[in-house]
Amino acid sequence: MKWLIMGTSVLAAALQVGCERDVSQPNLEYAPDMYGSVPYDSYAPNPNTRDGKTLMAPAPGSIPRGYSPLRYGPGPEEATRAATDLKNPFESSEPVLERGKVAFNRYCSHCHGSGGLGDGLVAARFPRPPSLLAEHALGLADGQIFHIITQGQGLMPAHGSQVAPEDRWKIVHYLRSMQSPARTARKDTP
Repeated sequence: MKWLIMGTSVLAAALQVGCERDVSQPNLEYAPDMYGSVPYDSYAPNPNTRDGKTLMAPAPGSIPRGYSPLRYGPGPEEATRAATDLKNPFESSEPVLERGKVAFNRYCSHCHGSGGLGDGLVAARFPRPPSLLAEHALGLADGQIFHIITQGQGLMPAHGSQVAPEDRWKIVHYLRSMQSPARTARKDTP
């Protein structure tokens, strides 16, 4: 007990001395190499690495954190395979449809139009994209639409690098909500 009291007293005295500061004197540095190291610039040569570069490439086959790769290539065969393999992980709800609408208007409406009829602003200068309410589009599976948004199809470029996977699935739900009147009319026709 006596040692504990004495140790506490010594620690308190050391802290008190450490807190007193004479502004005319420079501070003491403890282990200056810990915070004053000389870093290499990202694109500068570095003699400590095998390839001599400071900024190193990721290991082959590595996947960035938070990224899940889509294991389908471009093309109609892969889109057909995606139609059977991929299922929409989101349930259709008001927030999902609202986000899908925002993403559709941001990434799709300039070509497909706000109603999905293929009458967007781009259609005035380029070949008109197909209507998303047409018979062919009504028959596409959710996974196939997701694949088409991701990899592109025909004249439509791939949007996988611009649109997050979650937003692609939500666009599919929003597209289904736009298609629901056309689906109902299709079922009613003999």
